[in-house]
Amino acid sequence: MVLARALTLDDARPEVGAVLVGGGRVLAVGSREEVGALAPGAQVLDHRDLLLTPGLAEAHIHLVTYGFSLSQVGLHGARSVAEVQARVAQQVMNTPRGTWIRGGGFLLSELGLNGYPTAALLDEVSPHHPVLLYSRDLHLSWANSAALRLAGIHEGTPDPEGGRIVRPLGCLLEHASDLVARVIPEPTGAEYLAAARAGAADLAARGYVSAHTMAFESPEAPRALQTLAQQGELPLRVWACLPHDRLGHARALGLARAPGGLFQWGGVKFFADGALGSRTAWLHAPGFADGSGTGMPLDSPELIAEVGREAIELGLTPVTHAIGDRANTEVLNAYDRLRPHAEACGIRLRVEHAQHLRAEDLPRFRGLTASVQPIHLQADGPMIRDLMPHLEGLSYAFRSLRDAGAILAFGSDAPVAPPDYRANFAAAITRVDDSGARLAPEQALTEHDVLWAHTRGPALAAGWIDEGIIRPGARAAFTLWDRLGGNAQALVLEG
Repeated sequence: MVLARALTLDDARPEVGAVLVGGGRVLAVGSREEVGALAPGAQVLDHRDLLLTPGLAEAHIHLVTYGFSLSQVGLHGARSVAEVQARVAQQVMNTPRGTWIRGGGFLLSELGLNGYPTAALLDEVSPHHPVLLYSRDLHLSWANSAALRLAGIHEGTPDPEGGRIVRPLGCLLEHASDLVARVIPEPTGAEYLAAARAGAADLAARGYVSAHTMAFESPEAPRALQTLAQQGELPLRVWACLPHDRLGHARALGLARAPGGLFQWGGVKFFADGALGSRTAWLHAPGFADGSGTGMPLDSPELIAEVGREAIELGLTPVTHAIGDRANTEVLNAYDRLRPHAEACGIRLRVEHAQHLRAEDLPRFRGLTASVQPIHLQADGPMIRDLMPHLEGLSYAFRSLRDAGAILAFGSDAPVAPPDYRANFAAAITRVDDSGARLAPEQALTEHDVLWAHTRGPALAAGWIDEGIIRPGARAAFTLWDRLGGNAQALVLEG
Protein backbone atom coordinates (compact mmCIF):
# COMPACT_ATOMS: atom_id res chain seq x y z
CA MET A 1 0.00 0.00 0.00
CA VAL A 2 1.34 3.41 -1.01
CA LEU A 3 0.39 6.31 1.23
CA ALA A 4 0.54 9.70 -0.48
CA ARG A 5 -1.63 12.49 -1.73
CA ALA A 6 -2.39 10.98 -5.13
CA LEU A 7 -3.72 12.80 -8.19
CA THR A 8 -5.27 9.92 -10.10
CA LEU A 9 -6.40 11.66 -13.36
CA ASP A 10 -9.52 9.51 -12.98
CA ASP A 11 -12.62 11.70 -13.03
CA ALA A 12 -14.45 9.14 -10.89
CA ARG A 13 -12.07 9.78 -7.99
CA PRO A 14 -9.52 12.50 -8.86
CA GLU A 15 -7.66 12.58 -5.52
CA VAL A 16 -7.05 9.84 -2.94
CA GLY A 17 -4.78 9.19 0.04
CA ALA A 18 -3.75 5.59 -0.55
CA VAL A 19 -3.17 3.16 -3.42
CA LEU A 20 -3.15 -0.64 -3.03
CA VAL A 21 -0.80 -2.46 -5.40
CA GLY A 22 -0.24 -6.13 -6.17
CA GLY A 23 1.20 -8.06 -9.10
CA GLY A 24 2.33 -4.85 -10.77
CA ARG A 25 -1.23 -3.50 -10.89
CA VAL A 26 -3.37 -1.06 -8.94
CA LEU A 27 -5.85 -3.10 -6.92
CA ALA A 28 -7.73 -0.33 -5.11
CA VAL A 29 -7.67 3.38 -4.35
CA GLY A 30 -9.24 5.41 -1.59
CA SER A 31 -8.55 6.90 1.79
CA ARG A 32 -5.94 5.35 4.05
CA GLU A 33 -8.71 3.82 6.13
CA GLU A 34 -10.60 2.41 3.13
CA VAL A 35 -7.55 0.81 1.55
CA GLY A 36 -6.18 -0.37 4.90
CA ALA A 37 -9.43 -2.20 5.61
CA LEU A 38 -9.13 -4.05 2.29
CA ALA A 39 -5.59 -5.27 3.02
CA PRO A 40 -4.75 -4.88 6.69
CA GLY A 41 -1.52 -6.86 6.34
CA ALA A 42 -0.17 -5.01 3.30
CA GLN A 43 3.34 -3.59 3.33
CA VAL A 44 3.17 0.20 3.63
CA LEU A 45 5.26 2.63 1.60
CA ASP A 46 4.76 5.95 3.37
CA HIS A 47 5.19 8.91 1.02
CA ARG A 48 2.72 11.24 2.71
CA ASP A 49 5.20 14.10 2.39
CA LEU A 50 5.15 13.73 -1.40
CA LEU A 51 2.68 13.96 -4.29
CA LEU A 52 1.91 10.78 -6.25
CA THR A 53 0.75 10.89 -9.87
CA PRO A 54 0.57 8.51 -12.80
CA GLY A 55 4.07 7.94 -14.13
CA LEU A 56 5.69 10.47 -16.43
CA ALA A 57 5.89 9.57 -20.11
CA GLU A 58 8.36 10.94 -22.67
CA ALA A 59 6.18 10.97 -25.80
CA HIS A 60 8.86 11.76 -28.39
CA ILE A 61 12.48 10.70 -28.04
CA HIS A 62 15.15 8.98 -30.11
CA LEU A 63 16.08 6.87 -27.14
CA VAL A 64 19.26 5.10 -28.23
CA THR A 65 20.55 8.14 -30.13
CA TYR A 66 19.98 10.07 -26.92
CA GLY A 67 22.01 7.45 -25.08
CA PHE A 68 24.89 7.91 -27.53
CA SER A 69 24.63 11.71 -27.23
CA LEU A 70 25.39 11.55 -23.52
CA SER A 71 29.04 10.84 -24.39
CA GLN A 72 29.34 13.10 -27.46
CA VAL A 73 30.08 16.83 -27.90
CA GLY A 74 27.14 18.69 -26.40
CA LEU A 75 26.42 22.01 -28.10
CA HIS A 76 23.21 23.06 -26.35
CA GLY A 77 23.62 26.65 -25.24
CA ALA A 78 26.61 27.39 -27.48
CA ARG A 79 26.39 31.09 -28.31
CA SER A 80 29.11 31.51 -30.93
CA VAL A 81 31.17 29.63 -33.49
CA ALA A 82 34.15 30.12 -31.18
CA GLU A 83 32.32 28.27 -28.41
CA VAL A 84 31.57 25.37 -30.77
CA GLN A 85 35.22 25.31 -31.79
CA ALA A 86 36.33 25.23 -28.16
CA ARG A 87 34.07 22.30 -27.30
CA VAL A 88 35.18 20.36 -30.38
CA ALA A 89 38.85 21.11 -29.61
CA GLN A 90 38.40 19.72 -26.09
CA GLN A 91 37.02 16.48 -27.52
CA VAL A 92 39.86 16.29 -30.06
CA MET A 93 42.41 16.44 -27.25
CA ASN A 94 40.95 13.28 -25.73
CA THR A 95 40.30 11.32 -28.95
CA PRO A 96 42.80 9.26 -31.00
CA ARG A 97 43.78 10.85 -34.32
CA GLY A 98 41.49 9.82 -37.17
CA THR A 99 38.59 8.90 -34.89
CA TRP A 100 35.24 10.52 -35.62
CA ILE A 101 34.10 13.44 -33.47
CA ARG A 102 30.31 13.60 -33.22
CA GLY A 103 27.95 15.91 -31.43
CA GLY A 104 25.01 18.23 -31.74
CA GLY A 105 22.56 20.63 -30.17
CA PHE A 106 23.48 23.96 -31.77
CA LEU A 107 21.14 26.47 -33.40
CA LEU A 108 22.35 28.77 -36.16
CA SER A 109 20.46 31.68 -34.62
CA GLU A 110 22.08 31.12 -31.21
CA LEU A 111 25.51 31.07 -32.86
CA GLY A 112 24.79 34.53 -34.24
CA LEU A 113 24.82 33.31 -37.86
CA ASN A 114 22.60 34.48 -40.69
CA GLY A 115 24.10 32.01 -43.17
CA TYR A 116 25.54 28.51 -42.91
CA PRO A 117 28.96 27.85 -41.32
CA THR A 118 31.70 26.29 -43.44
CA ALA A 119 33.90 23.23 -43.08
CA ALA A 120 36.93 25.49 -42.76
CA LEU A 121 35.75 26.73 -39.36
CA LEU A 122 35.86 23.17 -37.99
CA ASP A 123 39.14 22.45 -39.79
CA GLU A 124 40.79 25.12 -37.64
CA VAL A 125 40.36 22.95 -34.52
CA SER A 126 40.09 19.46 -36.02
CA PRO A 127 42.25 19.01 -39.12
CA HIS A 128 42.97 15.32 -38.43
CA HIS A 129 39.66 14.07 -37.01
CA PRO A 130 36.51 13.84 -39.15
CA VAL A 131 33.73 15.86 -37.50
CA LEU A 132 29.96 15.69 -37.91
CA LEU A 133 27.77 17.93 -35.76
CA TYR A 134 23.97 18.02 -35.94
CA SER A 135 21.83 21.05 -35.34
CA ARG A 136 19.38 20.85 -32.50
CA ASP A 137 16.53 19.87 -34.81
CA LEU A 138 18.63 17.14 -36.54
CA HIS A 139 17.63 18.48 -39.97
CA LEU A 140 20.99 20.14 -40.62
CA SER A 141 24.53 18.85 -40.08
CA TRP A 142 27.89 20.59 -40.12
CA ALA A 143 30.95 18.64 -41.24
CA ASN A 144 34.64 19.41 -41.54
CA SER A 145 36.77 18.77 -44.62
CA ALA A 146 38.05 15.41 -43.37
CA ALA A 147 34.48 14.15 -43.01
CA LEU A 148 33.47 15.49 -46.43
CA ARG A 149 36.50 13.82 -48.07
CA LEU A 150 35.63 10.47 -46.52
CA ALA A 151 32.09 10.86 -47.88
CA GLY A 152 33.35 11.79 -51.35
CA ILE A 153 31.63 15.17 -51.24
CA HIS A 154 33.13 17.99 -53.31
CA GLU A 155 31.90 21.18 -54.95
CA GLY A 156 30.55 19.24 -57.91
CA THR A 157 28.60 16.63 -55.93
CA PRO A 158 24.91 16.79 -56.89
CA ASP A 159 22.25 17.26 -54.24
CA PRO A 160 20.60 13.99 -53.21
CA GLU A 161 16.86 13.57 -53.39
CA GLY A 162 15.25 15.24 -50.39
CA GLY A 163 18.41 17.09 -49.38
CA ARG A 164 20.82 19.89 -50.23
CA ILE A 165 24.59 20.31 -50.01
CA VAL A 166 25.22 23.92 -49.00
CA ARG A 167 27.98 25.80 -50.85
CA PRO A 168 30.61 26.75 -49.81
CA LEU A 169 30.90 23.28 -48.34
CA GLY A 170 30.26 22.52 -44.69
CA CYS A 171 26.53 22.19 -44.08
CA LEU A 172 24.15 19.50 -45.27
CA LEU A 173 20.38 19.80 -45.18
CA GLU A 174 17.90 16.96 -44.63
CA HIS A 175 18.85 13.74 -46.48
CA ALA A 176 22.18 15.20 -47.60
CA SER A 177 23.44 14.52 -44.06
CA ASP A 178 23.13 10.81 -44.83
CA LEU A 179 25.99 11.11 -47.33
CA VAL A 180 28.36 11.67 -44.41
CA ALA A 181 26.54 9.66 -41.76
CA ARG A 182 26.74 6.48 -43.84
CA VAL A 183 30.56 6.49 -43.87
CA ILE A 184 30.84 6.70 -40.09
CA PRO A 185 31.78 3.25 -38.74
CA GLU A 186 28.71 1.47 -37.42
CA PRO A 187 28.77 1.05 -33.64
CA THR A 188 29.14 -2.50 -32.41
CA GLY A 189 26.27 -4.41 -30.89
CA ALA A 190 27.82 -3.89 -27.48
CA GLU A 191 27.98 -0.14 -28.10
CA TYR A 192 24.31 -0.07 -29.09
CA LEU A 193 23.40 -1.95 -25.92
CA ALA A 194 25.46 0.46 -23.83
CA ALA A 195 23.75 3.47 -25.44
CA ALA A 196 20.31 1.90 -24.94
CA ARG A 197 21.11 1.30 -21.27
CA ALA A 198 22.41 4.83 -20.85
CA GLY A 199 19.40 6.50 -22.47
CA ALA A 200 16.83 4.39 -20.63
CA ALA A 201 18.61 4.73 -17.29
CA ASP A 202 18.82 8.50 -17.70
CA LEU A 203 15.07 8.77 -18.34
CA ALA A 204 14.20 6.52 -15.41
CA ALA A 205 16.43 8.57 -13.12
CA ARG A 206 14.51 11.69 -14.16
CA GLY A 207 11.20 10.14 -13.05
CA TYR A 208 9.91 8.71 -16.34
CA VAL A 209 8.21 5.31 -16.51
CA SER A 210 7.61 5.08 -20.27
CA ALA A 211 8.85 6.47 -23.56
CA HIS A 212 7.82 6.61 -27.21
CA THR A 213 10.97 6.20 -29.29
CA MET A 214 10.76 7.51 -32.81
CA ALA A 215 12.40 6.21 -35.97
CA PHE A 216 15.34 8.08 -37.60
CA GLU A 217 17.73 5.60 -35.97
CA SER A 218 19.61 2.52 -37.15
CA PRO A 219 17.64 -0.77 -36.96
CA GLU A 220 20.15 -1.76 -34.30
CA ALA A 221 18.71 0.84 -31.94
CA PRO A 222 15.31 -0.77 -31.35
CA ARG A 223 16.95 -4.19 -31.39
CA ALA A 224 19.11 -3.09 -28.47
CA LEU A 225 16.02 -1.98 -26.56
CA GLN A 226 14.33 -5.30 -27.33
CA THR A 227 17.40 -7.12 -26.02
CA LEU A 228 17.32 -5.14 -22.79
CA ALA A 229 13.62 -5.97 -22.40
CA GLN A 230 14.27 -9.68 -22.98
CA GLN A 231 17.09 -9.61 -20.43
CA GLY A 232 14.93 -7.89 -17.84
CA GLU A 233 17.12 -4.77 -17.92
CA LEU A 234 14.72 -2.23 -19.45
CA PRO A 235 13.51 0.19 -16.73
CA LEU A 236 10.84 1.78 -18.96
CA ARG A 237 7.85 0.74 -21.01
CA VAL A 238 8.75 1.53 -24.63
CA TRP A 239 6.49 2.18 -27.65
CA ALA A 240 8.63 2.15 -30.79
CA CYS A 241 8.24 3.41 -34.35
CA LEU A 242 9.51 1.98 -37.62
CA PRO A 243 10.55 4.18 -40.55
CA HIS A 244 7.91 3.83 -43.26
CA ASP A 245 10.42 2.31 -45.68
CA ARG A 246 10.83 -0.66 -43.32
CA LEU A 247 7.15 -1.49 -43.15
CA GLY A 248 7.70 -4.49 -45.41
CA HIS A 249 10.11 -5.90 -42.84
CA ALA A 250 7.45 -5.47 -40.17
CA ARG A 251 5.03 -7.60 -42.17
CA ALA A 252 7.67 -10.25 -42.86
CA LEU A 253 8.88 -10.41 -39.26
CA GLY A 254 5.45 -10.33 -37.68
CA LEU A 255 6.13 -7.14 -35.73
CA ALA A 256 2.59 -5.79 -36.03
CA ARG A 257 0.41 -5.96 -32.94
CA ALA A 258 3.30 -7.41 -30.98
CA PRO A 259 2.79 -6.14 -27.43
CA GLY A 260 4.13 -8.00 -24.47
CA GLY A 261 6.70 -7.13 -21.90
CA LEU A 262 8.08 -3.63 -21.76
CA PHE A 263 8.86 -3.21 -25.49
CA GLN A 264 6.19 -2.79 -28.17
CA TRP A 265 6.25 -1.89 -31.85
CA GLY A 266 3.51 0.71 -32.25
CA GLY A 267 4.05 3.27 -35.02
CA VAL A 268 5.22 3.87 -38.57
CA LYS A 269 7.04 7.18 -39.03
CA PHE A 270 6.80 9.68 -41.89
CA PHE A 271 8.39 13.11 -42.42
CA ALA A 272 6.25 15.71 -44.17
CA ASP A 273 8.91 18.43 -43.93
CA GLY A 274 12.06 19.61 -42.18
CA ALA A 275 12.46 22.10 -39.34
CA LEU A 276 12.28 25.79 -38.51
CA GLY A 277 15.92 26.43 -37.61
CA SER A 278 17.17 24.87 -40.84
CA ARG A 279 14.58 26.79 -42.94
CA THR A 280 13.25 23.45 -44.22
CA ALA A 281 9.83 23.58 -42.52
CA TRP A 282 7.18 23.52 -45.29
CA LEU A 283 5.13 26.72 -45.24
CA HIS A 284 2.18 28.18 -47.06
CA ALA A 285 2.92 31.45 -48.86
CA PRO A 286 4.33 33.95 -48.03
CA GLY A 287 6.88 31.60 -46.43
CA PHE A 288 9.84 32.77 -44.37
CA ALA A 289 10.06 36.51 -43.76
CA ASP A 290 13.77 36.58 -44.63
CA GLY A 291 13.00 35.57 -48.22
CA SER A 292 14.51 32.09 -47.90
CA GLY A 293 11.44 30.45 -49.42
CA THR A 294 8.70 28.13 -48.27
CA GLY A 295 10.79 25.24 -46.96
CA MET A 296 11.17 21.66 -48.13
CA PRO A 297 8.47 19.01 -48.47
CA LEU A 298 9.69 15.47 -47.81
CA ASP A 299 7.34 12.46 -47.76
CA SER A 300 4.39 13.26 -50.02
CA PRO A 301 0.78 13.24 -48.83
CA GLU A 302 0.12 10.49 -51.37
CA LEU A 303 2.84 8.30 -49.85
CA ILE A 304 1.57 8.98 -46.33
CA ALA A 305 -1.96 7.97 -47.33
CA GLU A 306 -0.87 4.87 -49.25
CA VAL A 307 1.70 3.47 -46.82
CA GLY A 308 -0.33 4.69 -43.85
CA ARG A 309 -3.20 2.46 -45.01
CA GLU A 310 -0.80 -0.52 -45.02
CA ALA A 311 0.39 0.38 -41.53
CA ILE A 312 -3.16 0.52 -40.21
CA GLU A 313 -3.90 -2.89 -41.73
CA LEU A 314 -0.99 -4.22 -39.67
CA GLY A 315 -2.35 -2.56 -36.54
CA LEU A 316 0.35 0.13 -36.50
CA THR A 317 -0.19 3.88 -36.04
CA PRO A 318 0.80 6.35 -38.78
CA VAL A 319 3.05 8.92 -37.08
CA THR A 320 3.98 12.00 -39.15
CA HIS A 321 6.48 14.77 -38.45
CA ALA A 322 4.94 18.10 -39.50
CA ILE A 323 6.44 21.47 -38.50
CA GLY A 324 5.26 24.09 -41.01
CA ASP A 325 1.66 25.15 -41.56
CA ARG A 326 1.68 23.73 -45.12
CA ALA A 327 3.09 20.43 -43.86
CA ASN A 328 0.30 20.18 -41.30
CA THR A 329 -2.34 20.97 -43.90
CA GLU A 330 -1.03 18.27 -46.22
CA VAL A 331 -0.76 15.69 -43.44
CA LEU A 332 -4.33 16.41 -42.39
CA ASN A 333 -5.39 15.95 -46.03
CA ALA A 334 -3.73 12.53 -46.04
CA TYR A 335 -5.21 11.67 -42.66
CA ASP A 336 -8.71 12.57 -43.83
CA ARG A 337 -8.34 9.66 -46.27
CA LEU A 338 -7.09 7.36 -43.50
CA ARG A 339 -9.56 8.25 -40.73
CA PRO A 340 -12.27 5.67 -41.59
CA HIS A 341 -9.71 2.85 -41.66
CA ALA A 342 -7.98 4.01 -38.47
CA GLU A 343 -11.24 4.37 -36.55
CA ALA A 344 -12.40 0.92 -37.68
CA CYS A 345 -9.16 -0.55 -36.28
CA GLY A 346 -9.16 1.49 -33.06
CA ILE A 347 -6.04 3.42 -34.07
CA ARG A 348 -5.51 7.10 -33.29
CA LEU A 349 -3.65 8.93 -36.10
CA ARG A 350 -0.75 10.98 -34.82
CA VAL A 351 1.00 14.24 -35.81
CA GLU A 352 4.44 14.92 -34.36
CA HIS A 353 5.22 18.57 -33.53
CA ALA A 354 2.15 20.26 -35.14
CA GLN A 355 4.23 23.35 -34.56
CA HIS A 356 2.76 26.06 -36.81
CA LEU A 357 -0.89 25.97 -37.84
CA ARG A 358 -3.63 27.75 -39.72
CA ALA A 359 -6.91 28.46 -37.92
CA GLU A 360 -8.91 26.59 -40.56
CA ASP A 361 -6.95 23.40 -39.89
CA LEU A 362 -7.51 23.30 -36.11
CA PRO A 363 -10.92 21.52 -36.18
CA ARG A 364 -9.35 18.77 -38.28
CA PHE A 365 -7.21 17.69 -35.32
CA ARG A 366 -10.25 16.35 -33.45
CA GLY A 367 -9.53 12.81 -32.32
CA LEU A 368 -5.89 12.89 -33.43
CA THR A 369 -2.82 12.80 -31.23
CA ALA A 370 -0.82 16.03 -31.28
CA SER A 371 2.60 14.96 -29.99
CA VAL A 372 4.24 18.27 -29.11
CA GLN A 373 7.37 19.52 -27.36
CA PRO A 374 6.88 22.72 -25.30
CA ILE A 375 10.61 22.91 -24.49
CA HIS A 376 11.30 23.87 -28.13
CA LEU A 377 9.21 27.02 -27.72
CA GLN A 378 11.95 28.50 -25.57
CA ALA A 379 14.57 28.60 -28.35
CA ASP A 380 12.11 28.98 -31.23
CA GLY A 381 10.19 32.01 -29.93
CA PRO A 382 12.64 34.64 -31.23
CA MET A 383 12.98 32.82 -34.58
CA ILE A 384 9.21 32.66 -34.98
CA ARG A 385 8.89 36.42 -34.50
CA ASP A 386 11.70 37.03 -37.01
CA LEU A 387 10.93 34.38 -39.63
CA MET A 388 7.16 33.85 -39.51
CA PRO A 389 5.45 36.62 -37.56
CA HIS A 390 2.20 35.93 -39.40
CA LEU A 391 2.02 32.50 -37.69
CA GLU A 392 2.94 33.59 -34.17
CA GLY A 393 -0.58 33.27 -32.72
CA LEU A 394 -0.90 29.61 -33.73
CA SER A 395 2.66 28.50 -33.08
CA TYR A 396 2.86 25.87 -30.34
CA ALA A 397 -0.93 26.22 -30.15
CA PHE A 398 -1.46 23.85 -27.23
CA ARG A 399 -4.68 25.32 -25.90
CA SER A 400 -6.26 25.57 -29.34
CA LEU A 401 -5.31 21.97 -30.14
CA ARG A 402 -6.74 20.77 -26.84
CA ASP A 403 -9.94 22.74 -27.35
CA ALA A 404 -10.25 21.32 -30.86
CA GLY A 405 -10.34 17.81 -29.40
CA ALA A 406 -6.75 16.68 -30.01
CA ILE A 407 -5.01 14.42 -27.49
CA LEU A 408 -1.91 16.29 -26.30
CA ALA A 409 1.19 14.14 -25.66
CA PHE A 410 4.30 15.93 -24.38
CA GLY A 411 7.91 15.01 -25.09
CA SER A 412 11.27 16.61 -25.84
CA ASP A 413 12.58 15.07 -29.08
CA ALA A 414 15.81 14.27 -27.22
CA PRO A 415 18.63 14.57 -28.15
CA VAL A 416 17.20 17.60 -29.99
CA ALA A 417 16.48 18.99 -26.52
CA PRO A 418 17.09 17.43 -23.10
CA PRO A 419 14.20 15.30 -21.78
CA ASP A 420 13.42 17.92 -19.15
CA TYR A 421 9.81 17.85 -17.97
CA ARG A 422 10.50 20.99 -15.90
CA ALA A 423 11.15 22.95 -19.08
CA ASN A 424 7.95 21.56 -20.60
CA PHE A 425 5.96 22.66 -17.54
CA ALA A 426 7.54 26.13 -17.65
CA ALA A 427 7.15 26.64 -21.39
CA ALA A 428 3.56 25.39 -21.61
CA ILE A 429 2.39 27.39 -18.59
CA THR A 430 4.33 30.66 -18.94
CA ARG A 431 5.02 30.67 -22.72
CA VAL A 432 8.26 32.59 -21.95
CA ASP A 433 11.00 32.06 -24.54
CA ASP A 434 14.76 32.53 -24.29
CA SER A 435 14.48 36.24 -25.06
CA GLY A 436 12.19 36.76 -22.07
CA ALA A 437 9.17 37.47 -24.26
CA ARG A 438 5.92 35.47 -24.17
CA LEU A 439 4.91 33.63 -27.33
CA ALA A 440 1.15 33.59 -27.92
CA PRO A 441 0.30 33.73 -24.19
CA GLU A 442 -3.33 32.88 -24.94
CA GLN A 443 -2.13 29.34 -25.73
CA ALA A 444 -0.96 28.75 -22.13
CA LEU A 445 -2.01 25.62 -20.21
CA THR A 446 -2.49 24.89 -16.52
CA GLU A 447 -0.31 22.63 -14.36
CA HIS A 448 -3.01 19.97 -14.47
CA ASP A 449 -3.14 20.19 -18.28
CA VAL A 450 0.61 19.64 -18.47
CA LEU A 451 0.50 16.70 -16.07
CA TRP A 452 -2.22 15.09 -18.20
CA ALA A 453 -0.21 15.67 -21.40
CA HIS A 454 2.88 14.09 -19.81
CA THR A 455 1.01 11.03 -18.48
CA ARG A 456 -2.48 10.16 -19.73
CA GLY A 457 -2.08 11.77 -23.16
CA PRO A 458 0.94 9.64 -24.18
CA ALA A 459 -0.77 6.52 -22.82
CA LEU A 460 -3.86 7.12 -24.96
CA ALA A 461 -1.63 7.89 -27.95
CA ALA A 462 0.02 4.48 -27.56
CA GLY A 463 -3.29 2.71 -27.00
CA TRP A 464 -2.37 1.92 -23.38
CA ILE A 465 -5.63 2.19 -21.48
CA ASP A 466 -3.85 0.83 -18.40
CA GLU A 467 -1.34 3.66 -18.03
CA GLY A 468 -1.35 7.38 -17.25
CA ILE A 469 -4.10 6.91 -14.68
CA ILE A 470 -4.39 5.55 -11.15
CA ARG A 471 -7.39 3.25 -10.85
CA PRO A 472 -7.95 -0.48 -10.33
CA GLY A 473 -6.35 -2.47 -13.16
CA ALA A 474 -3.85 0.21 -14.14
CA ARG A 475 -0.12 -0.43 -14.29
CA ALA A 476 1.56 0.35 -10.98
CA ALA A 477 3.93 2.89 -12.49
CA PHE A 478 3.95 6.24 -10.71
CA THR A 479 5.95 9.41 -10.31
CA LEU A 480 6.57 10.96 -6.90
CA TRP A 481 6.99 14.75 -6.68
CA ASP A 482 8.04 17.22 -4.03
CA ARG A 483 5.65 19.53 -5.89
CA LEU A 484 4.04 19.27 -9.32
CA GLY A 485 6.61 20.21 -11.95
CA GLY A 486 9.42 20.11 -9.37
CA ASN A 487 11.74 17.26 -8.41
CA ALA A 488 10.47 13.84 -9.47
CA GLN A 489 11.34 10.17 -9.00
CA ALA A 490 9.86 7.09 -10.61
CA LEU A 491 8.07 4.48 -8.48
CA VAL A 492 7.41 1.33 -10.51
CA LEU A 493 6.05 -1.62 -8.56
CA GLU A 494 6.30 -4.54 -10.98
CA GLY A 495 5.62 -8.14 -10.01
